[in-house]
Amino acid sequence: MRRQTALIAGKRRETGDFDVICNPFDGAQVSEVALATTLEVDVALEAAQKSRIAYAQSSRHERAVLAERVATRLGERREELARIITLESGKPIRYARAEVDRAITTFTLAASVARTLGGETLPADAVPRGANALILVERVPRGVVAAISPFNFPLNLAAHKLAPALAVGAPVVLKPPHQAPSAGLIMAEIMSELGAPEGTVSALHARPDVAEQLARDARVAVLSFTGSDRVGYHLRALAPKKHVLLELGGNAPCIIDETVDIERVVPAIVEACFANAGQVCIKAQRLLVHQSRFDELAAAVVAATQALAVGNPLDEQTVVGPLIDTASVARVREVVLEAEAAGARVLTGGQAAGRLMQPTLLTGVRPELRVCKDEIFGPVATLEPFGSFEQALALANATRYGLQASVFTEDVSRALAAFRALEYGAVLVNRPPTFRLDHYPYGGTKDSGTGREGVRYAAEEYTEPRVLLLGGTR
Repeated sequence: MRRQTALIAGKRRETGDFDVICNPFDGAQVSEVALATTLEVDVALEAAQKSRIAYAQSSRHERAVLAERVATRLGERREELARIITLESGKPIRYARAEVDRAITTFTLAASVARTLGGETLPADAVPRGANALILVERVPRGVVAAISPFNFPLNLAAHKLAPALAVGAPVVLKPPHQAPSAGLIMAEIMSELGAPEGTVSALHARPDVAEQLARDARVAVLSFTGSDRVGYHLRALAPKKHVLLELGGNAPCIIDETVDIERVVPAIVEACFANAGQVCIKAQRLLVHQSRFDELAAAVVAATQALAVGNPLDEQTVVGPLIDTASVARVREVVLEAEAAGARVLTGGQAAGRLMQPTLLTGVRPELRVCKDEIFGPVATLEPFGSFEQALALANATRYGLQASVFTEDVSRALAAFRALEYGAVLVNRPPTFRLDHYPYGGTKDSGTGREGVRYAAEEYTEPRVLLLGGTR
């Protein structure tokens, strides 16, 4: 087992207690991770608060160079980080490596944002009293950022909180996922080792009741949370005076109309449904296909699903690894059994052994069932026919979530109609809903949260405008 300390105000620290993190696939012990108490959280927040003014006034160039160095170091430790992601979270190694690559991109983007995120000038003489005056508007950090990240992307989703904070000069305290904390802790250590000013970066593994201090504490100006809507809204209720960013659940629809080449699109769609055991908030959960192509698509999707490699996440071929814990297996199985009892038909899958669940495709699902209206966060998808494209859009919107949606079509007018009609943070045309670029504004509508990530957009969330007025008449 590896031993992982906390990072408090840039210094490694033992806490007197630790958690043992086990591999979700085989139960083997992977890591001993120092467990923080409210005392360590208080020390980290105090150091962050003391460093915030000097850090906000630090050189953009210095922050940009640090971000570039972090990106380089992540690349040097790519295989180590990918392996720890796989061992702690069960993510297949092929996707863990891709996640490290994305985290490298995220910090590279942060270097650019550090150099370019500026302000604007406004015409003071737009009103008579502004004659002979100059208005400058500059974005300045709101203050200390508290960041809470999830297990399914334990490195890159933490990077999407740490890197923008670095870009704007905002101190940050990270609480990585309790199921898979090491990757986020290592990344924070890298930032500190490479020159993050004292007090500006802390990362602590903590239990939920301790982590709640980050939402309650008045020294925190920004709370950035990625996870379930239940926990996210609970934390927001604890933080009424903070600027809160919530990236919550999803229930992504994937519309396939009659113009599509089925053979070409099926591999990407099936991977979007089941990769990483469906533990992706933008996984394809509801496949909606034109009725004239339903049988053809169903046969192709079933065949491709049955061909997926399920098993050991360290195997290079594995697409579907374990669910994160036994409670998740029970929850997903319950949702499938509920659908079956209500008349749904299992086209493939449905079985589970230990924490491995076979990728499961259902049809004939009533819209009021959980498998259709809620987030599954497991290797389950539904497949239903539609008549008109307008009906498909209505079905796609019939959820309380709105993160990303996909439309597969060769008709540009339909693509534009979908963009205007779908109530989602992003509409992807001829791409699965799991596709994301790390520099566009990422976030959702409805119960998928508030605010946007994507490095520049998160940097704007972490800052606020400050006005300088020079000259003018009284």
